[in-house]
Amino acid sequence: MKVYIFGAAGSGTTTQGIDLANKLDIPFFDSDLYFWEDTEIPFMIRRKPELRNEMLETAVHHLESYVIGGGSLPNWDHGWLQTFDFAVFLYIPQKLRLERLQQREYQRFGELLFSDAERNRQYIEFMAWCQGYDDDTARGRTLGVHKKWIHEFSCPVLQLITDLPVSQKTGIIIRHLESI
Repeated sequence: MKVYIFGAAGSGTTTQGIDLANKLDIPFFDSDLYFWEDTEIPFMIRRKPELRNEMLETAVHHLESYVIGGGSLPNWDHGWLQTFDFAVFLYIPQKLRLERLQQREYQRFGELLFSDAERNRQYIEFMAWCQGYDDDTARGRTLGVHKKWIHEFSCPVLQLITDLPVSQKTGIIIRHLESI
């Protein structure tokens, strides 16, 4: 079973993907680790599309089952929409999502978010981009794009529009997987 979990930044795609993969005892791949180059300050330099596709394809091509979560993989323009057996769209209210992102960024960078001018600028830009998800003003990953993808996947898509705990969402996902 090849599963893809997608949603806005801060909606829990990575956390949910890891939990699901652990429960199913299959590998998890975070697409953000392929999208972004490994730099001292993470998430600053994008990999070339050909390279990130090649890297992820190489990682999963021999596997019958896996979970991919994180960033917006179908935007990679490489036929990923036809790759999966099942997809899960996660959505939580914007206010909660932005609060989670603020906490996550503070955990990553601490007071540097506010004391370092460049880090503060990047943080403000990132949070503005995240806020633009719901009203489709962000570049790339938006609610409108995700709603469109739901109808373009070649597999069933479960929409979890709720803020249930991760373990409960994992149970719902597994029940749906068992029914296909």
